[in-house]
Amino acid sequence: MTTPTLNPIAQTRADELLSRMTIEEKAGLLFHAMASVGPGGKVLGADDEPAVGGPTRQLIEAGISHFALMGPASPRDIARWHNEAQDIARRNRLTVPITVSSDPRHGFFSNPATGAAANGFSQWPEHLGLAAVRNADLVREHAEIVRQELTAVGIRVALGPTLDVASDPRWARTLGTFGAHPEVVSSLSQAYIEGLRGTSPAEEVAAMIKHFPGGGAQKDGEDPHFPYGREQIWPGNRFNDHLQPFIDALRLGVTQIMPYYGMPVGLDLNGKPVQEVGFAFNGQIINELLREQLGFEGIVCTDFTLVTDGHVFGAPMRARAWGLEHLNREERVLAILNAGCDQLGGEASPELVIQLVADGRLSEARLNASARRLLTEKFRLGLFDHAEVDVDAVAARVGTTPNRSKGLAAQRNSIVVSDDPESFLPLTEGISVYAPGIDPATLARYARVASSPSEADVALIRIDAPFEERTEGMERFFRAGSLNFSASQLERLTDLQGKVPTIVNIFLDRPALLGQVSTKVQAVTVDFGASDEALLDVLFGRAERRGTLPFEISESMEQVASRREDVSFENMTPKYPYGHGILSSQPAPPVQR
Repeated sequence: MTTPTLNPIAQTRADELLSRMTIEEKAGLLFHAMASVGPGGKVLGADDEPAVGGPTRQLIEAGISHFALMGPASPRDIARWHNEAQDIARRNRLTVPITVSSDPRHGFFSNPATGAAANGFSQWPEHLGLAAVRNADLVREHAEIVRQELTAVGIRVALGPTLDVASDPRWARTLGTFGAHPEVVSSLSQAYIEGLRGTSPAEEVAAMIKHFPGGGAQKDGEDPHFPYGREQIWPGNRFNDHLQPFIDALRLGVTQIMPYYGMPVGLDLNGKPVQEVGFAFNGQIINELLREQLGFEGIVCTDFTLVTDGHVFGAPMRARAWGLEHLNREERVLAILNAGCDQLGGEASPELVIQLVADGRLSEARLNASARRLLTEKFRLGLFDHAEVDVDAVAARVGTTPNRSKGLAAQRNSIVVSDDPESFLPLTEGISVYAPGIDPATLARYARVASSPSEADVALIRIDAPFEERTEGMERFFRAGSLNFSASQLERLTDLQGKVPTIVNIFLDRPALLGQVSTKVQAVTVDFGASDEALLDVLFGRAERRGTLPFEISESMEQVASRREDVSFENMTPKYPYGHGILSSQPAPPVQR
């Protein structure tokens, strides 16, 4: 039921090539390194400025053939980089082609560890915004466009979709999920996977679904990128709620999966306590649950940098070997492979595997099992037959006017009107609007642009949801902690409302306490990645109000703290329930809890 789609020809070709590979060449397959695109699409080498993940040219020459592209780059530069990387790979003895992967590149929000904003690709709401629309056909169409645009530049593996259930409101990665309802997460994830698939493997972007067995139940809502967030807990005994979207996705025959960083605490499976070590090191999670119980035979790639300590954005970054911090690098690699994983994400050290085989601690048969899976996927995707992309065709295939229009429509549909007690919306075109932060040229298509509140009929303010400022290295990119708006921010909104009716739009990457704002202003809307144009279309009635909240919003931080981290919907009265939104016409489809 959960076996990846079999391709006997790909398997036969993989076995033949594997029989000719050295230990060193096999070891290179087991590393999914990071890479960044150099100026003009250059593949960076040892003589260039230090690059993310190390000198890509030398890593390819050393036999590494899987790379995750990190950071922003234009589609044309990515295509150029891809072709140069393939050219370097062709000079190796067995000409194994490069497999290129990426986190999402079609949204608004950038985080070096989780995705890049659209930079020439068509721009859509974040996945949480697609959940606000709650339409599987839209998600499928979005993924089809993502597939078309990624294959045009040579990206053949999507590091996603994220199947995590966003059960804790404080979690920093909520924005990349399909929300808090397990059934909706499952339905929309399946649609996304189907859209990535295309009509044949040669057109496919392989989905690496993540983060098995569900990453949303984080202790205190903290994230396991960091030591203080390493524990995953299920005080409400809802482990199966978080697992179910993966079970449903595996039925589609996905070929790749990524476990999360977290280590389970207090979890029992099949009547046995689960070892409290990170999921990728955990044989009960990978070998027993995923492979034996669920029957998955595809590629398991760890989340990134579980083995090697690093230095990121000016601060030390410990390897996420949670529960096994005392092990050295070779021992960590061995634990990962013994647990049932095939590939080490974000690592680039084949010498560790080579040494394990030389020492007799890792059998060549075990090495072959992972190498075979990885080679089979390359053959299945047609990379050995058609590695290069047409750089000159990128402009005609990526970020096209039709694709951008569809992305803009999705942005409009995802915007939620959460508060409008006096039916102030829609606004009348031609009124005077004070809107600092809104592009004046865009606003002028709807209203007269006011330079101060005293000149305006309405004020429009766009703000981000609150978060705790953290400044150490990678922490600064993860919006976590309190969901309270600051007193000074609320005072400014109160002052502005005292001068002119004020509409506040909030980029709601987490379920911030909207009730604190709604009492201060005329109306509140929220977005999950939307342009000024999309927002103004909704506010001025050019587009219908269709978005609904993809999670519930609490009354207070005391209510948030009293929630169980693995339970999306507690037996308490939220300030705003799941599915809340003031719509133009028809109600959103019902969701059964």
